[in-house]
Amino acid sequence: MKYKSTRGKVSGLGFTEAFLMGLATDGGLIIPEKIPTVELEKLKNLAYKELAFEIFSLFIDDIDKQDIKNLIEKSYSTFDTDEITPIVKKDGVYILELFHGPTFAFKDVALQFLGNLFEYVLDKTGSNINILGATSGDTGSAAIYGLKGKKNVNIFILHPHGKVSPIQEMQMTTVEDENVYNIAIEGTFDDCQYIVKSIFNDLEFKSKYNLGAVNSINWARILAQIVYYFYAYFKSGVDELYFSVPTGNFGDIFAGYIAKKMGLPIKKLILATNSNDILYRFVNFGDYSIKGVAQTLSPSMDIQIASNFERYLYYLFDEDADKVKDIMDEFAQTKKILFKQELLKKVQDEFESYRADTEDTLNTIKRFYEETNYIIDPHTAAGVSAAWQSNHKDVICLSTAHPAKFPDAIEKAIKKTPKEPDAIKKLHSKDKRMSILNNDIDEVKKFMEENLKNEF
Repeated sequence: MKYKSTRGKVSGLGFTEAFLMGLATDGGLIIPEKIPTVELEKLKNLAYKELAFEIFSLFIDDIDKQDIKNLIEKSYSTFDTDEITPIVKKDGVYILELFHGPTFAFKDVALQFLGNLFEYVLDKTGSNINILGATSGDTGSAAIYGLKGKKNVNIFILHPHGKVSPIQEMQMTTVEDENVYNIAIEGTFDDCQYIVKSIFNDLEFKSKYNLGAVNSINWARILAQIVYYFYAYFKSGVDELYFSVPTGNFGDIFAGYIAKKMGLPIKKLILATNSNDILYRFVNFGDYSIKGVAQTLSPSMDIQIASNFERYLYYLFDEDADKVKDIMDEFAQTKKILFKQELLKKVQDEFESYRADTEDTLNTIKRFYEETNYIIDPHTAAGVSAAWQSNHKDVICLSTAHPAKFPDAIEKAIKKTPKEPDAIKKLHSKDKRMSILNNDIDEVKKFMEENLKNEF
């Protein structure tokens, strides 16, 4: 299996090289040169870790198979259930619980694996790396928990100051390991993401400081998330699949899109947004244009520029890399892409999309609790709301975070505070450690240089 860029100037990469590169050196995103297909019958009775091994092995051919098994075992030993991503049925809706990892968010499924993979690869090559990423909440803590204390790795995570939940902030900023640097940016998540992409596109700086990525621009993130779509299908017993996916960066739902291309019988992917609805407007009206970012009850979705959208465009444009580059260059200038009707029809053959504003989110949490005695977090509520709006039967909703991470929203919806897991309770007494910086690319670069000056 070889990898290439969506913009056509990078190709023939092995998995390890693609993994370490993160963002392609031509500014594009890395994808497989071909997507393998699977025989569902051979996979249907596998436990989660066994299923992960079979799927990973289709995409990784430059790491020893026993080492892949060891990495999977080590990565998922940190979860509180052997099922890793259990599925429960509640009143006609399937809830795929993706919050059983150490930070109680779906990002753990990928980032526990990535942390161990980085340590393994760097040890093999005798090199080091500096991870740079942006987070709207859950990615940052999951990345930090995946990489804290790892050999030969430093991690710099940018988050929008005051715009993540208090528990998300605590999870990131109470980590004491010296290889972890928390940077709070005076701006939005999109500002943080723009800074990160700009620094990655400074090829001299990227090369000098050996920068790597853990955001969903890293293909290994997508790969790890493909697994739970297959697992949910086998566990649900549903033949005609609909998945409802709360998403802001298009990464989680893109993993489902790849699973479908691999042969998973997904009828449609239901894309759920909050008030930051650029992806909703894209699917329904062909309007991918930036508006201001609204702060909502589901901060991990408070995004306008979806960092994985370019990967989907590559397939929407029939793998025309030049077309992708042209349209992304145009988007960088105009901040909008308008899609014609024939392309929009292709999109709507694959996706439906619905949005949930603050009132919808609270009402969904309340109604779901009253009907099922099951508490969902605000992001999952967007997915459940979308499932209800779609009127499809037996929808599998991706539950992306534990409700205890968003107690204020839960309290507002059901007048009840969700029980905190012990790992979250312990955070309240810990000191926070972060650096608050202006929304300025050069200021972030200077911060990194000052903290790495003794290593280079």
